[in-house]
Amino acid sequence: MSAITRRSFLTTAATGLAASALARGARAAEGQTSDQMLDELMRENQENGLGSGFDNSSRNVRLPKKSLPTLSPSTAETTQTSIAQYEAIVAKGGWPDVPASADGLRVGAKGPAVPALRRRLSIAGDLELNSGDPQVFDSYVDAAVHRFQVRHGLHPDGVVHEATLHALNVSADRRLAQLRTNAVRLKALTGNLGNRIVVANIPAAQIEAIENGVAITRHTAVAGKPDRPSPDLRTKITQINFNPFWTVPVSIIRKDLIPKMQAEPDYLTRNHIRIFDPKNNELQPSQIDWYSTEAVNYKFKQDAGDFNSLGSLKINFPSPDGVYMHDTPSKNLFGEDFRFASSGCMRVQNVRELVYWILSETPGWSKTEIDEVIKSGERKDAKVAKPLPLYWVYVTAWATPDGVVQFRDDIYNRDGVS
Repeated sequence: MSAITRRSFLTTAATGLAASALARGARAAEGQTSDQMLDELMRENQENGLGSGFDNSSRNVRLPKKSLPTLSPSTAETTQTSIAQYEAIVAKGGWPDVPASADGLRVGAKGPAVPALRRRLSIAGDLELNSGDPQVFDSYVDAAVHRFQVRHGLHPDGVVHEATLHALNVSADRRLAQLRTNAVRLKALTGNLGNRIVVANIPAAQIEAIENGVAITRHTAVAGKPDRPSPDLRTKITQINFNPFWTVPVSIIRKDLIPKMQAEPDYLTRNHIRIFDPKNNELQPSQIDWYSTEAVNYKFKQDAGDFNSLGSLKINFPSPDGVYMHDTPSKNLFGEDFRFASSGCMRVQNVRELVYWILSETPGWSKTEIDEVIKSGERKDAKVAKPLPLYWVYVTAWATPDGVVQFRDDIYNRDGVS
């Protein structure tokens, strides 16, 4: 292929990818999940030749396989193996910082920050160093940024936005230390897991339904705030609540509800939250002194409905912290890169799909029956016939058997890495 012809082809491909990136952004705004976007990206890469002959060097760059679980003996093994790869990177001086001027770069851009971005991506294996024009943010770099974002749990839009730039500039030494810390964690966590399990990885704000070592479904989650962290757990899912009421925990009454009522006296009424005294007599908001701690002596119960903080489904399990997993009416939170906004519980995107799987071995709870109960708005409970092992874990770095290493922020500062 002549230089002119190749340049024309690359320009056309870059333009096409830019248009598709804009379309992906629009679809994300409409609620498309990161996994759906990843599927689309992989399909587009194949259609545009990025994964099958666009350039021979690009064949060595792989996207993560969705079916490989975070928690498994094989993941523990490959995480340990990946340490040597990052030791070699550190021994060679790590990778360069990407300058702040890279903020906002996307396909089609040129500038002095692009070579540093290319080098950073190539050292970690997201980009073949000699792919394309070193001064241009072309289709190779676009695919590499997408891959980097997927590996770091970021919205895969191909744009070097603030969160992506921050992740790019975490040092190789720190990433190596994360891998060493988490290799120990994973080894301790992966003994006798069971054939059907649910795993919530807190730093990834992600939940997986795993069957026979395969991630059957994966769900974006919203986990606890840094000052109200989700706890590590080993327990079993025992019950599903349909169209649940929500009884407000005392901690939320104290930290959130009282200040809300001081600022917005109609807050409880607007949100269908009723107040009951210890004898179960209903009270009116005007009967309580909101400038005292009196409110913690009462029960606050939110009616079932689309507005309910638990949505239409709640997943129950024994927990000393009183936490659970649930639906939410605030679906927009699932589209954020930073998904740590709860008071310790886990909100689950597409939670109905997870409940289908949890109840698949429980007689009387087919998909149709589940759908009918939710649609009816009736309060019902389903006892899980075979309680499912549930693990809430804290894993900020891991490598799946396909050789792809993933990292997440140490949101609760538990890694001990400075």
